[in-house]
Amino acid sequence: MAEPGLATRFQHRFLAARQLRSFPWPELEQNLRTSPDSPLLLDILRKTILHPLCVKYPPPTKYRRCFLTELIKKHESTGAEPLDELYDALADILNEEESTCCYKNYLLPAGEPVTLSESPAIITGGTTGLVTWDAALQLAEWATQNSAVFRDRTVLELGSGIGFTGIAICKTCSPKAYIFSDCHPCVLQQLTENIRLNGFAVEPKTAHRLQTEPPGREADAPNYQNPKLIVAELDWGSVTEKQLSDLRPDVIIAADVVYDPEIILALIGMLQKLSAFRADRKPPEVYIASTIRNPDTYHLFQAELDKAGIGWQNIPAQSNSIFLYDAQPNITILQLFI
Repeated sequence: MAEPGLATRFQHRFLAARQLRSFPWPELEQNLRTSPDSPLLLDILRKTILHPLCVKYPPPTKYRRCFLTELIKKHESTGAEPLDELYDALADILNEEESTCCYKNYLLPAGEPVTLSESPAIITGGTTGLVTWDAALQLAEWATQNSAVFRDRTVLELGSGIGFTGIAICKTCSPKAYIFSDCHPCVLQQLTENIRLNGFAVEPKTAHRLQTEPPGREADAPNYQNPKLIVAELDWGSVTEKQLSDLRPDVIIAADVVYDPEIILALIGMLQKLSAFRADRKPPEVYIASTIRNPDTYHLFQAELDKAGIGWQNIPAQSNSIFLYDAQPNITILQLFI
């Protein structure tokens, strides 16, 4: 008998196109050795390659091919009768052209997906913003488990990239309004496409423009099913205090924005502009998630926060993983006090 949930764990990793080495292959091999004729492999096939999400929004062709090849290897190693379904699925993929666009599907706790169109290359068009980074997954995971921080509030996300964190928050945390922001035209275009892909409408005339009208002001009652969504072009170096003040965010979040000393200084300068208005209203809560690739850069960020008089504290890591399936000891979330 297969361990309960094994096929589902394969499904979550596969639909999100996580690295193949993160899959529970040893458990699969053990199950196949114990019960070579079990329906486990067909169950995995139905939950991955043949799943409606994969059919409609497939991961890269090469990724699916490598996954199926590995699945077939595990099956053949048991000496069991060949499974035609596995070979038929592989033949279909071998006949496909290589994909130029790919999709990732992250399953939320209630089972609803966040579907993202991504670039297969990490750096495309001079930007790293066209893929989802692990700190964005960690921040979304923390948000889904702390939804009260976002419920019926206006959220401003800095450096939204292609939108994973914001879309997950809009689907699970019931914000009143959500402002996605970035500064690269290609990223803003992909971001807007992904928001629509997930069934949300972007406020008209907001894409590529930083609005000076506070979001959500005219809405008397919150609309939990469909928060007001804005896509804004936001350059941290040139944005004015007036523009930031008019956005009136209650919560500010960002993921993977602390990786370059110049960007750190621009980010802290913008946070200082936001703090200039705290005399007439409560300052926003600020949460920054980072993957610590270079400890010196991260310590510089903390030192510059101290120099600017911005308080900070570490948010404890979450114990259970919704979106991240590999060990991630180097991701941290800071709460800032501006």
